[in-house]
Amino acid sequence: MPDWLGRSWKTWLGLLVVLAGLLIPSPVWAVDSHPPLTVDLLRQRLAAPVQREGRPAIDLRYYTIDLRPDSALSDSFYRLLSGGLQKPATAPALDLSYAVVQGDLDLQRLGQREPLYGDTLSPLLSQAGRAQLKRDRQRLLQLSRLSQSLLIQGQGSSQQIYLFKAPLVAVQTRFSGQVLGGDTFFLGRLLASGAVFEQGLAVAGARFNRAVNFSGADFRQGVQAKGSLFFDVARFDQSQFRSGANFQGAEFKANANFSRAVLAGDLNFSRVQWQGVTDFARTVWQGSAFFVRSYFARGLFFTEARFDAPLVLRQARFGEPVNLRNALVGSDIDLGDALFPPAAYLNVTGLEFSLGQTQILGTPGKIGRVFSVPQLAGNETLLRNLERNFRRLEQISDANYIAYTAERLRLKAWQQRLLGTNINTASVLALVRVGFTEAQAAAVVEQRQTQTFLGTEGVLSVPGVDLAAYLKVRDRIFARDRFPITQRVALALRWLWLGGLVVLSRYGTSFGLTFGLGLVAIPTFALMFWLVDRYRRRRATPILPPLAEGLWLAGGCGLLLGLGLNALLRAADYPLLTLGFLFMLLVPVPAVLIGLVIKQGRYHDLMEESYFVEDGSMRQLRLLIARLPVIPKFPFFRDRYTYLLLDRRWNWLNYLDFSLNNWLKFGFNDIRLRDQQVPGLITALVWYQWGLGLLYTALLLWTLSRTIPGLNLLIYF
Repeated sequence: MPDWLGRSWKTWLGLLVVLAGLLIPSPVWAVDSHPPLTVDLLRQRLAAPVQREGRPAIDLRYYTIDLRPDSALSDSFYRLLSGGLQKPATAPALDLSYAVVQGDLDLQRLGQREPLYGDTLSPLLSQAGRAQLKRDRQRLLQLSRLSQSLLIQGQGSSQQIYLFKAPLVAVQTRFSGQVLGGDTFFLGRLLASGAVFEQGLAVAGARFNRAVNFSGADFRQGVQAKGSLFFDVARFDQSQFRSGANFQGAEFKANANFSRAVLAGDLNFSRVQWQGVTDFARTVWQGSAFFVRSYFARGLFFTEARFDAPLVLRQARFGEPVNLRNALVGSDIDLGDALFPPAAYLNVTGLEFSLGQTQILGTPGKIGRVFSVPQLAGNETLLRNLERNFRRLEQISDANYIAYTAERLRLKAWQQRLLGTNINTASVLALVRVGFTEAQAAAVVEQRQTQTFLGTEGVLSVPGVDLAAYLKVRDRIFARDRFPITQRVALALRWLWLGGLVVLSRYGTSFGLTFGLGLVAIPTFALMFWLVDRYRRRRATPILPPLAEGLWLAGGCGLLLGLGLNALLRAADYPLLTLGFLFMLLVPVPAVLIGLVIKQGRYHDLMEESYFVEDGSMRQLRLLIARLPVIPKFPFFRDRYTYLLLDRRWNWLNYLDFSLNNWLKFGFNDIRLRDQQVPGLITALVWYQWGLGLLYTALLLWTLSRTIPGLNLLIYF
């Protein structure tokens, strides 16, 4: 049996399809969908322009335009087309959509040459365009004179400017050569969505008076747009920059959209002025991105962007927030000497980076303050990595501020759980008080009966609850299956303790704030001790302090209080809360104790002697970390202590010294409370200050350990 008879039916079917394709004639456009453009066809198109969007247009779509040097069309193309595009009436648009342009396309040869010198400006320019052209001429004139004074050869392009009047449409056009448009003022819009630039785009020094649209364009070689100016919206979204781009010194006066673009090669956006919103959302950066000394007047968006190479924003200036939400960083981010005014910050919610591969660099002492996340949930790992990044770089203040930010968010989350409404147990009326409508509250209750909410974001799945409603109530609700009273009390105690650390020391990151607390507490207790010791009674035989001693003590304590309050108000993020917290620690308990002492009166022996004694064996600066506030009972030690001399003018300093010893465990003399004939309320007051001082000393040492590199006074990390 022959082999050809054994072939399968699929093979025979394929042979029949091929034979049918050879026998059946194909359509004419399929044979040549891009016919070559000839001089005669060009004249016909110029003579009979079509109407597009209410204005004439020269239709050169679907043609193959051969502009190579050896082509017969090249010279005629520029000569005929430039004359057609520079008509005194409304300039027709040039439509090159779906065409194939072979060779370089020089847009300067299609424009109108304007001399550098002279005051005559084109009447086709708007007022802003005329002002810009005048500034360009002045700048070029200054550069020309500077070159002559320095004996530098002048550039030929600096002596003239070209005006391209017509709108240019090149949708899905394929340019096999370069597109040249340097030093050209484009008066009309430029639409080149989906275009392919095989040899790149060169528009250095160009001016775009209308909108520019390169959406989905494919730049297979570099884009040279150095010093360009975009007056209107510029769109490069979904474009591909395969071999880099140079926008150095460019200016975007309106919004610039590069979203979903893929950028490879050397990407130079240095010294660019971004006056509108800059959108780089969901971009993929395969090459290093340089934004050195760029200025962003409006928002900058890197939302969900991916950086495989370094992002350099050194010395950049920002007017509004920078959004790095859910961005993926695989290399370094350099924010050295970047300027962030109070209204600008870095939104790094959901930012992902590896500590082993990525370094986030910035100005020491400043960069840590510009990071912002709205909540701790979902960002705890990010904040921990940021803190470790700056500790590895030995930027301790920045690392501490990141830790402080994390604890503030934790405090906010705990407060929300303590004071908020549990959407898994709240009634309809409680949900309405939070901010839900009655219909939304009823829908929430109905849905939780089938499945409890695992998080507050679950309410977005409830019918009738949109994002606006969720944003309205998210800070006042939480989701828990059970929240018994014991857990609530334990959480309240942790919240109170953490709140004290945050309010009184910024979680151990501000030595100035912590030291200011001591400067307020020491003279306050000194006044209390002086009052209970020197003011005994007014009647019978009065025991009162002299007025001069009171004035001296009031002056010294007032000075310390002023310094402490100044440091506190300057360093505290929540000055009113700090003052309130400090007031609750220093005033209520001592006020009650002193009030009871005055009310009960004092009737005991040794009324003429001070309640305080000092170690008279030596006078020296002492660190009394283990000192107790009451004298020892052993007679040998008791003989070393003598009562304070109340008839000395400098006696008021002893009360400051005792308060300093009791609070800071540091002083000049070892002054203590006697243990004979002393009211118990006064002893309680002294021990109360000593206990607060012990906590304060631990807080101060912890703060010093966190703020001074290498000073491991306490183990904190």
